[in-house]
Amino acid sequence: MIPRIYKAILNEHFDQNQQMLFLSGPRQCGKTTVSLMAEELTDQLTYLNWDNSDHRAYILKGPAFLAEFLKLNKLSKVQPIVIFDELHKYTHWKRFLKGFYDTYKGRIKMIVTGSSRLDIYKKGGDSLMGRYFPYRVHPLTVAEIHRTNLIPEETGIPVDIGIENFENLWTYGGFPEPFIKKSQKFSNRWKDLRQKQLIKEDLRDLSRIQELGQVEILSEIIRLQAGQLMNTNKIASQIQASADSIHRWVQTLNAFFYCFTLRPWSRNVRRSLTKEPKVYLWDWSVIAEEGARFENFIASHLLKAVHFWTDRGLGQYELFFLRDKEKREVDFLVTKNQRPWFMVEAKFSGNASINKNLYYFQNEIKAEHAFQVVFDMNFINKDCFKLREPTIVPAQTFLSQLV
Repeated sequence: MIPRIYKAILNEHFDQNQQMLFLSGPRQCGKTTVSLMAEELTDQLTYLNWDNSDHRAYILKGPAFLAEFLKLNKLSKVQPIVIFDELHKYTHWKRFLKGFYDTYKGRIKMIVTGSSRLDIYKKGGDSLMGRYFPYRVHPLTVAEIHRTNLIPEETGIPVDIGIENFENLWTYGGFPEPFIKKSQKFSNRWKDLRQKQLIKEDLRDLSRIQELGQVEILSEIIRLQAGQLMNTNKIASQIQASADSIHRWVQTLNAFFYCFTLRPWSRNVRRSLTKEPKVYLWDWSVIAEEGARFENFIASHLLKAVHFWTDRGLGQYELFFLRDKEKREVDFLVTKNQRPWFMVEAKFSGNASINKNLYYFQNEIKAEHAFQVVFDMNFINKDCFKLREPTIVPAQTFLSQLV
């Protein structure tokens, strides 16, 4: 079992909070494995999977039956923990959780996992507001390969994970199974099956979309155009659908963790920015073109960082890109509590001169840091976040300081 930083999240959460812990993330990124690590926190761990017919029957009998099944009337040295896996597939999952939590709060700890966003469905009746804290589980990244403990600040010291680990992550992606196997044949079959499960099972069973063939074509267009500005009208014409349908389908693919959308940042820039978003994939390894793959590689690392920092309560972090009417562009901007923090320009080759737009936008928006992150530079043991001027830095160094 590969170590994950989310084990430390389990420990921190249950040490400090009574709320339910929600783990959401893409298929096969390790949510179930992480949740089962809670067995170290209790001698009474129960795992209930909605896809298991026996487990489903227990849940459908209601909170009172489940409390008896979990022996909540029995004194225990530590609180029992129950894991509800894929519970969002139950039409009344929110109502069930609200009733169970409100009745037995303080007597049991609860973990809820799902391979689609646990807030996507509005079918569950009363809100769960205040009863849970969400955590988004991401695939492996450079920093998680060397650090699985929690640190008080956002960024850590740079650590060299070694060229072999870095190249394996780049080649096979961050999903644990293909990363561990390190086999191109296995990886190809695994990724093909994952794509089919998303379209043929998840979208069919858990969304109201009927046009699955068109959505499958859309997913392929997104893969081929990852990192580019998304022209909704052009794509709609390509697959003979309305622009509204394209927008809705992209939102659904976001919700099922196939892709994620970045918006342009607009505040405090003199010229209005383009309104077209960019779309990236959760699995960068399926992108063939190296430059596009590297940009997606960086985007995935940054998204994991802003999600992780926000979910831990360190502040409110968001990820954007920068582009103005003069087509000056910087690939990424990370904001902290609505203020620009650092910019990142992704370059595959270290021979490229530094992007002048880093200087322009840093002057415009007053970001603290501006990095040109390069793929083909060797690790350098220097703290990138001590730099204030725009600087070219190795990806292996910069990414090792994130999450």
